[in-house]
Amino acid sequence: MNQRSKLHQNQHHESATRHVTGAARYVDDLPHPPGLLHALIVPSTVAHAQITELNTQLAKSVPGIHAVLVAADIPGDTHVGPIIHDEPLLATDLVHFYGQAIALVVGETRDACRQAAQLIEIKYSTLPAITKLEDAIKSQSYHGEPHTIARGNLESAFGEAPHQLTGTVQTGGQDHFYLETQVSLCVPEEAQCFKIYSSTQHPTEIQKMAAHILGVGSNQVTCEVPRLGGGFGGKESQATQFGALAALGSYYTKRPVKLWLNRDSDMCWTGKRHPFYSSYRVGYNSQGQILGLEIDIYSDGGWTLDLSHPVLDRALFHLDNAYFIPTLRFTGRVCKTNTPSNTAFRGFGGPQGVVVIERILNRIAHSLSLDPAEIRRRNYYGPSPRNKAPYGQEVVFEDNRLARIHQELLNTSNYEVRRLDISNFNLNSTYIKKGIAFQPVKFGISFTKSLLNQAGAFINVYTDGRVQLNHSGTEMGQGLFTKMITICAHNLGVPVSWVRNMHTSTEKVPNTSPTAASSGSDLNGAAVKIACDTLLSRLRPLAQRMLNSADSESIIFAQGQVWHPSMPAKQISFPELCNQAWVEQISLSATGYYRTPGIAYDHSVGQGTPFFYFAYGAAITEVSVNTLTGEYRITRVDILHDVGESLIPAIDKGQVEGAFAQGIGWLSTEELRTHNDGRLLTHSPSTYKIPAFGDLPKDFRVNLLKNAPQNNVIHGSKAVGEPPFVLAISLVTALQHALSTPDRLVPIQMPCTSEQVLKVIYRNTLE
Repeated sequence: MNQRSKLHQNQHHESATRHVTGAARYVDDLPHPPGLLHALIVPSTVAHAQITELNTQLAKSVPGIHAVLVAADIPGDTHVGPIIHDEPLLATDLVHFYGQAIALVVGETRDACRQAAQLIEIKYSTLPAITKLEDAIKSQSYHGEPHTIARGNLESAFGEAPHQLTGTVQTGGQDHFYLETQVSLCVPEEAQCFKIYSSTQHPTEIQKMAAHILGVGSNQVTCEVPRLGGGFGGKESQATQFGALAALGSYYTKRPVKLWLNRDSDMCWTGKRHPFYSSYRVGYNSQGQILGLEIDIYSDGGWTLDLSHPVLDRALFHLDNAYFIPTLRFTGRVCKTNTPSNTAFRGFGGPQGVVVIERILNRIAHSLSLDPAEIRRRNYYGPSPRNKAPYGQEVVFEDNRLARIHQELLNTSNYEVRRLDISNFNLNSTYIKKGIAFQPVKFGISFTKSLLNQAGAFINVYTDGRVQLNHSGTEMGQGLFTKMITICAHNLGVPVSWVRNMHTSTEKVPNTSPTAASSGSDLNGAAVKIACDTLLSRLRPLAQRMLNSADSESIIFAQGQVWHPSMPAKQISFPELCNQAWVEQISLSATGYYRTPGIAYDHSVGQGTPFFYFAYGAAITEVSVNTLTGEYRITRVDILHDVGESLIPAIDKGQVEGAFAQGIGWLSTEELRTHNDGRLLTHSPSTYKIPAFGDLPKDFRVNLLKNAPQNNVIHGSKAVGEPPFVLAISLVTALQHALSTPDRLVPIQMPCTSEQVLKVIYRNTLE
């Protein structure tokens, strides 16, 4: 190993200084190209209707307006969509949700566009609208067919189970609330070619869909991503519409066009985390081990399919979470409503699935008067035969770190003593009640759509030894570029300051997968390493000649120097070697390509290997509740999380903290409200509350599992973006512990706002 490498060491995020000083350039910060025009979407003001009249003539006459475009003006395909093209870019004869794009106004200023938009005449014949998940279930309004995963004889298992429970679980949506709202800038080039700058997690999809919309080849469209001011899944598929609309405006005006959404528009028109409704029946023995489990889950997909089916799949895949269930039937359906299409969000359905099994285990523990942490331990996956996931994949016992994490975290957090102290405190405290909870996670890593598990890299080395790095991942604040720079520098043996990560661009690395599914470092890191290995395979023979060494494979590349261990005093610099390579006409440019092996899943039978490996972790959360007001505080959180051999520990810890905080928001403060007419009522920070500093734990202890390298993943690391989000479910269990009695486990509706908690307390008092 390169002993002076920055790999596996703490270091600053590569853009941290630029972020805090304002020097970082996002799409809206790019210098305006000459002739820039602005675009404005004209949305539907009803949730479901037939358009009976659409008149744009007055709008076109407004000074400064260059185009008012409708569906009939689209030169190519009129539809977009990440899986099936079922989403009209601009509405034709029907509108399907409040805020659907009907027209695009392009003008010199946003004010001129707003003035023109008010003059567009739209008349509707309203149709019945379904705006709530429960109404869609009653109406049997669905996208596609159900997906079922099953094994064993369920009725036999229930017949043998001495205890049974039934119930329902509901989880709400969540807005991504990225700091940078949706934005795209399209610049026309010569010969009907276009360059789109976009805040997107999936530049290739924007390239493809814009080309389809314009009726041109993909080679005529380039998508470049400087950086994203947050994504969380909200820019995986839903940035595409705005990139395509900017391109459409540029196509007609032959001038650069920028389309930017303000906060209200972004929240009202874009999809959210899928709300879920689930019903279950569980049979278990007197030790609390699950014997049989039947779950039906329904997600609110919104008006088009978007990514709802793979989100539903991952929810089904995570209904087991960390627990072996011998007999089961899991069935899921995506519901169709007249709301914006819900989409990817950190965890991608996994958290919605995990919540269900965790609520079930809480009820089992309470019914048997046992510690919920112990019930969880008793149901963990283990050696054969308790090592098969519901979909047939083996949960490799040697890689399953939950037993170790469980015991280490209970010990370091002093859990048992604290739980006893809390019980004594609650007996003697009238108005303040405390609760504590343990929450594990087993989270599958890989795109469940196997073809997406691929990535590319392209590296240029210059004669002064400096490096330009390109790969297919996008930087959205998560630190991917920092990790890729470090991997590149480590493998080439140069300082990290010599490596520049270029903007992600489809002209450098084609046919990219989205940066999502917590796979950015795994896929792109492996591709970067392969490209580095190719370069070193060319440089080693040259270095052998220049050093006059015995062999080439033992030559060391480190900190910009090159030497053979048998002659450490004789060194050449990496720039010297690169310059000589140029002189001798040896290529200093290389590509790398990686695909994840062994991923395959048969949707028709619900069996296969959807994941390359599993990430593990656990949290212990303690809360204090004021029973007079329903207000509560998270007083302490202890997390132990498995990231393998961390590429950069400081960044991975930040990801764990951020994921947990975002999970806390979903489960405690972020409540979406929609009017019966389909209007989103919570569409700004004044009405939609993301977590503030005061909502985070007063005592926040995050540790990464030590001595836990993962085989066959880049430098022994593991994914970290999504799994810790699930650990926030410990908040709900802790609240239940605080408010329940030995005779009654209180049900708490999520999100657990203070108002909801107060309702539970009031209802519990009355009963």
